[in-house]
Amino acid sequence: MSHPDYRLTLRPLETPRGVSSVVGPHGVGASPGDKKSKNKSLRGKKKSIFETYMSKEDVSEGLKRGTLIQGILRINPKKFHEAFIPSPDGDRDIFIDGVVARNRALNGDLVVVKLFPEEQWKVIKPDSNDKETEGAYESYLPEELCGSLLPQQSLKGYNDSPDVIIEAQFDDSDSEDGHGNTQNILVDGVKKLSVCLHEKGKEDAGAPVTKDENTSMAQDTRTLPEKSLQRSAKVVYILEKKHSRAATGFLKLLADKNSELFRKYALFSPSDHRVPRIYVPLKDCPQDFVTRPKDYANTLFICRIVDWKEDSNFALGQLAKSLGQAGEIEPETEGILTEYGVDFSDFSSEVLECLPQGLPWTIPPEEFNKRRDLRKDCIFTIDPSTARDLDDALSCKPLTDGNFEVGVHIADVSYFVPEGSDLDKVAAERATSVYLVQKVIPMLPRLLCEELCSLNPMTDKLTFSVIWTLTPKGKILDEWFGRTIIRSCTKLSYEHAQSMIESPTKKIPEKELPPISPEHTSEEVHRAVLNLHGIAKELRKQRFVDGALRLDQLKLAFTLDHETGLPQGCHIYEYRDSNKLVEEFMLLANMAVAHKIHRAFPERALLRRHPPPQTKMLNDLVEFCDQMGLSMDFSSAGALNKSLTETFGDDKYSLARKEVLTNMCSRPMQMALYFCSGMLQDQAQFRHYALNVPLYTHFTSPIRRFADVLVHRLLAATLGYREVPNVEPDALQKQADHCNDRRMASKRVQELSTSLFFSVLVKESGPLESEAMVLGVLNQAFDVLVLRYGVQKRVYCNALPLRSHHFQRVGKKPELTLLWEPEAMEQEPVRQVRTQGGPAFPEYPCVPIHPLLWGALFLPQGHTPQASPRVPPDLPQRSGSRVGFQALHAEVATAHRHPLLWAQLSGTSFSPLETPTVRRGGGL
Repeated sequence: MSHPDYRLTLRPLETPRGVSSVVGPHGVGASPGDKKSKNKSLRGKKKSIFETYMSKEDVSEGLKRGTLIQGILRINPKKFHEAFIPSPDGDRDIFIDGVVARNRALNGDLVVVKLFPEEQWKVIKPDSNDKETEGAYESYLPEELCGSLLPQQSLKGYNDSPDVIIEAQFDDSDSEDGHGNTQNILVDGVKKLSVCLHEKGKEDAGAPVTKDENTSMAQDTRTLPEKSLQRSAKVVYILEKKHSRAATGFLKLLADKNSELFRKYALFSPSDHRVPRIYVPLKDCPQDFVTRPKDYANTLFICRIVDWKEDSNFALGQLAKSLGQAGEIEPETEGILTEYGVDFSDFSSEVLECLPQGLPWTIPPEEFNKRRDLRKDCIFTIDPSTARDLDDALSCKPLTDGNFEVGVHIADVSYFVPEGSDLDKVAAERATSVYLVQKVIPMLPRLLCEELCSLNPMTDKLTFSVIWTLTPKGKILDEWFGRTIIRSCTKLSYEHAQSMIESPTKKIPEKELPPISPEHTSEEVHRAVLNLHGIAKELRKQRFVDGALRLDQLKLAFTLDHETGLPQGCHIYEYRDSNKLVEEFMLLANMAVAHKIHRAFPERALLRRHPPPQTKMLNDLVEFCDQMGLSMDFSSAGALNKSLTETFGDDKYSLARKEVLTNMCSRPMQMALYFCSGMLQDQAQFRHYALNVPLYTHFTSPIRRFADVLVHRLLAATLGYREVPNVEPDALQKQADHCNDRRMASKRVQELSTSLFFSVLVKESGPLESEAMVLGVLNQAFDVLVLRYGVQKRVYCNALPLRSHHFQRVGKKPELTLLWEPEAMEQEPVRQVRTQGGPAFPEYPCVPIHPLLWGALFLPQGHTPQASPRVPPDLPQRSGSRVGFQALHAEVATAHRHPLLWAQLSGTSFSPLETPTVRRGGGL
């Protein structure tokens, strides 16, 4: 845990939310953005760059009448002047062109926009393959949909918990085709990757940007077909500043040394290019910064925006602190946490006073009278081997009639968190534990997370249980909910449970198992695991028969050096039967509790819904698959799951192609949301699309999710253990919204942490060899999937040793021609042309992605790019069929070979003459 001063306290924002009350250094109406006093009008006021926000009353009226539209702002991280909000009708996104039209709103803010007249709408050029019509989706995969559990190295993370399966690859994709790269672990890792491309435009990042050819506005749009236009708008109000207004970045001196500003301000350059450049007072800067600015060139700072006036291109900020050297894990991690508003301060004394003071704590005698005593039952936990916050346990008792009594036992966290207490307030504010590669930022104090609430073995614990009578086929015959006391007999790891599943008749040696309480035997535990596995298989099979969808995606796991904390290696985490076993029963418990609380409190149940995919993006994907002749059924979640299951083989190249198509299918998916049942009139909207069930909630992880604590309180009231929570539906909805916001932020933080560690690993390990596959072709770039690591990267043509490149469409298919610089002066340049219609491997089904570009990746030393792809020896080349994409074997050369291209693949940024160094770990 960090020191208290590490926490950046952001000043509350006044109403209206988009207008700051902070006065600039030159008094009201002045700011350092005014470089020239001649800019002032005759009345002495400066010329405004941004429009004044509308009044709250006018905004409310406009939203009611439909003349204004609200939505979450997404800024394209690769083209910061482009922004979008979702269309309320699910059609093509609404385009917001330029910083001025964005009107000082930042990425993630809830904004209100006003549409421009049709003649000012964006023209979508039919010959462009960048298709920036939906720019840079932050795509959200519900955890119930993905199924790839990412293990934590030292602590149990939300992605290792059995009921939490990566819910969202929450990333600001750099995709230019409107689809978020939901599996792109490195997309925002250590950026900017193509320095020459992105740094060029950064100097004017805060100023209005001239539209490029792909975002040109039509002179006369009336003659254009409807689908070639995209509605355009401007921001007129900020309903909620969801962006933290904090950023990490670097300090620079102002360019004009003779200006008055130079003597008062430095320029803060955020690593995230979606954040404007910020003027910070020199008094905030290190004392010797002005005289020795180069000493701080690689120092990472935190800055927060305190004002951004209408008459200034740049924001005004306060420098919070120096983090340390860019590229080092801890400074980068602190920067990531600060940017996303994660409270990582120590818990206050007032909060700690809410905890039991007399330690060791024991269960009060009166609780035994109120609860069902299950301490003699064979109950155990299954978690990652390093987990310390154990919030779920399982039991399986055979019955004489051949059925089973199966229990899911969840830590009774609400017992220790009194409603309205300081502990309750801080937990509600944090809303979730945040799991990084190397540590966790807990929602609750460690005494609760790891001791009092954690279901540690051979210790009496308070729990909330759901117990069923199940047939061997998983049919529910009876169901019971109640508060209980358990005594877990052992702490199994996923590896322990897996070994039991894989050895159904063989006794596992005692030395290979964890300690087991004397009241139970290893054989008893082994039988329980096997019985649970058998039932789980049936439950899982039935779920998919009933129409559930799963989009499995590869996840990286790291091994860390115990002394230095640096990554030593990484591998794709394998999701096995033991993970699936626990997952099935957690899903079953969550669904059971959802029905229970909704029946009791139809207006106040905290549930979890998953909307269907976004209409426009799904239609685009359907059209694309049809064009490529790929038989995919998108009519329902179950139909899509069946298509993905039946289309591919199980060899590694087919699995890689499935990974790519899975990624494409994940792009239209929306995020799952907590909501109050009384705030939605249409119960059809309650449904969970991925699970294909009418009601769902989160009950099984109260140690690390506040939503689960709220659900526990509702369930307790349902069973008569306590009074009905005194909360109105609108107040509960606000709590749900906050949980949604913090959950998204925590996912983003975890992904950036993974990205940082992978980048450091690449830097420390040197060039890595891997097979890769080209996923997509754009005008100026192409995307690759590095198979060994499950990492996607975009490779820019301007970062390759090319003499020239040319993009065109042949029919509807994209074609990219690369003219490579020869390795030797006497050689001719090598020309490569790739289109959609090339040789194929009939035994590997054609997938509708983009053409093969093998030579655009690294080649071994001494090799020259060939005019045609080299086919892996185990895949005989055939002709007579189209190729969607095919496996390619791209060995990575040493770093000095093509260093900028290596930077694209590794997540590092360096010039050809420098040693690779990590520049940035969290953000652009």
